[in-house]
Amino acid sequence: MDIKNKKVLILGGWGLVGSAVCRKLIEEKPKQIIITSLLKKEAIKAVKDFQAEFPSLPKNYFIPWWGNIFHRNKFKDLSKKQIFANQKNRNVFISDILDELTTDLLKSSSIFNLLSLHKPDVIIDCVNSATAIAYQDIFQSARAVRHAINNKSFEQLRNTSELLLATLYIPQVIRHVQLFYRSMNHLNTKVYLKIGTSGTGGMGLNIPYTHSEERPSRVLLSKSAVAGAHTLLLFLMGRTPDAPITKEIKPTGAIAWKQIGFGEIKKKGKSIPLVDLPINETVELTNSLLLKDKSLKINNLKKNLKSVFINTGENGIFSRGEFEAIATPGQMEFITPEEIADSVVYEIKGGNTGRDIINALDNATLEPTYRAGFMFDKALQKMKKLEKLNNVESVAFEMLGPPRLSKLLYEAFLLKINYVSFENVISENPKNISAKLLQYISTNINLRSQIISIGIPILLPDGKRLVRGETIKIPPFQGENEIKITNKNIDVWAESGWVDLRESNIKKWIARFNTLKNNVAKLNKNETSSRHFYDKEYWNNLQSIEPGKLVGWIFSTEEQGQRMK
Repeated sequence: MDIKNKKVLILGGWGLVGSAVCRKLIEEKPKQIIITSLLKKEAIKAVKDFQAEFPSLPKNYFIPWWGNIFHRNKFKDLSKKQIFANQKNRNVFISDILDELTTDLLKSSSIFNLLSLHKPDVIIDCVNSATAIAYQDIFQSARAVRHAINNKSFEQLRNTSELLLATLYIPQVIRHVQLFYRSMNHLNTKVYLKIGTSGTGGMGLNIPYTHSEERPSRVLLSKSAVAGAHTLLLFLMGRTPDAPITKEIKPTGAIAWKQIGFGEIKKKGKSIPLVDLPINETVELTNSLLLKDKSLKINNLKKNLKSVFINTGENGIFSRGEFEAIATPGQMEFITPEEIADSVVYEIKGGNTGRDIINALDNATLEPTYRAGFMFDKALQKMKKLEKLNNVESVAFEMLGPPRLSKLLYEAFLLKINYVSFENVISENPKNISAKLLQYISTNINLRSQIISIGIPILLPDGKRLVRGETIKIPPFQGENEIKITNKNIDVWAESGWVDLRESNIKKWIARFNTLKNNVAKLNKNETSSRHFYDKEYWNNLQSIEPGKLVGWIFSTEEQGQRMK
């Protein structure tokens, strides 16, 4: 797309890659650039620096925003430690990542609020999402839970279990992508480009750098696992028709550098005070070793660590020795942020760098084949012959799922058995159809037992009685065996996975048949090109109801669930 006069949001714009992307973008003359960072001081400093660097640009050309995009808007300026210190807030955080994504939850997120405020055309996500999620260290959280179990302390077990739930990687990355997709869809974002990571700087399982665990480091591999999961979710988003154009650039090397200088060395923004332990105060290695020992006669030298350093942005401050070791040929080596920025902007403009991971996955995956399509009808014909030979109808088993598929198939099958054709359904009164289907279900024990035995209940026309087996698929079991019945709940459950004999549902089926009839009628009778798929011949001249075809059409068109690739 043409970036000129478009609003661009750079997530992580204060960072090394974000800053380089911002400078490269300016050449394309966007309308405005929103620069975000975790901390207020970082976002404001980035904007001031760019304003000073590009004084000819309008005053409001660069806009700052700060906060944690993985938190709800209310918590965006709080650290996880601050959130988790309060049990109520901790449980809100857990609900945000584990509960169903409702409209209220969506609108409470920092992502939705940020996008609603600025309505960007393009989003460039330079946040190291995999690090943010995986470095919460689920292994340490799990150790704390096991320790609490061994101590038989309920209070400790409750707290540590909640922290473990809050640390779960996969729910967090799933919710993160869900929020982005729903927000961008709602606000009509055109392009989303992610700067991803391999998690290991491009190295393999032999990577020699650990976090003081076994080699390879579990924490480091967690980062790679989260990065991989994130990429595949973006791959799916890229296959979603109403999603923005989705791309990912994934550097496989250390990224450097932002600054080379001499001065105080800081870790997580804090200076490192120099201390000393005299030789005559050495520690005897006997039975145990204290990881923190406040009894030692340590001398505070009243000065902080200073040295020559190279600032690699989000990856930290390295000494010359550290940088030389990791960047030497055969180790991580490195790539400059400017090279990444070049690829980012070129991809957004529609160029083909060959570095878009989403496109690479598209090209490498094994798609449905011509041979399989050619054999599709043969498989159906063989199954129809076996149905006739064994005097059975193969409708649904509820193994593939979802329950809505089984529900729709059985409803369509009931209409097929009782009314045969589209026209017969359309011309009948909904109330009469409802009564006839009830009569059929009441007298046909074989069909009734098939439906309820696979966990699909049958809601009778009065909407107050249910024919069911011992277990049902909808509503799903979520820890509670008893759920309050309301009219709203009944409507939701019936829509999701109950054969619904109510008149209101019959009206939906009549509307579907009318839609298909009208669509076919609109087609030119002399039209024989490949343009139309759902033509009169596909529906057998509307003279028969085929449940599988019908439900496939419902999923593809009515529910907008059609694949695009």
